[in-house]
Amino acid sequence: MPIVWTDNPAANQLLESDPLALLIGMVLDQQVKMEKAFGGPYELKQRLGGRLDVREIAEMEPERLDRIFRERPALHRFPGNMARRVQAMAQAVVKEYGGDAASVWRDARDGADLSARISKLPGFGEMKTRIMISILAKKFDVRPPGWEKYAATWHSVADVDTEESMVHAREVKREMKAAKAAKH
Repeated sequence: MPIVWTDNPAANQLLESDPLALLIGMVLDQQVKMEKAFGGPYELKQRLGGRLDVREIAEMEPERLDRIFRERPALHRFPGNMARRVQAMAQAVVKEYGGDAASVWRDARDGADLSARISKLPGFGEMKTRIMISILAKKFDVRPPGWEKYAATWHSVADVDTEESMVHAREVKREMKAAKAAKH
């Protein structure tokens, strides 16, 4: 099932073909529309001269990356925070996985290992980890033994393949936020 999370076919293709882009999109998927979050990796690639290089992002002067995120239109509602999170995630991929973003999931022994690997990345809490595991299983056929236990059990971006399913994912996300807020 192809990814159709943005209105830009090139941005969708980047998410399908570049594991780093997918991770960046997930980091950005917070307090903005999904289309904005998942269009961010493509826009970042354009601003970096047509390359999305994990080592370049990891080693870049933080102030420069911050400026790139703040260029109009800003890559996120909170460009400074997200520039720092994306850089921290890139640094973790370089340090822990030799700069190979796909090895985060490709080398996972089982669902528990996959969950632990993803959740160690900066910007990935429990919910994002579960959603990422669902995306990997449903869109990329990454299904190490026991993955189901760690995947999202709700309708998320992993299930989006039409405008209607995007609307439904937004409604579910809103309902979950409201339920969480009511608990506190």
